[in-house]
Amino acid sequence: PVGLVYLAVAGADGVETIEKKLVPERKTFKAMASQAALNLLRVKLLTNPFHKTEV
Repeated sequence: PVGLVYLAVAGADGVETIEKKLVPERKTFKAMASQAALNLLRVKLLTNPFHKTEV
């Protein structure tokens, strides 16, 4: 359907997917979809930070 987007982020602990229903106007949809994708990545990184390894 118009305005529907699926986003996913994958990591060592698996894949997280979300479904978002956004506005149908193309320009606004693209902006909102990219912001939702970046936010999903931000939340994933904050809850599962990179582990430092010794060299």
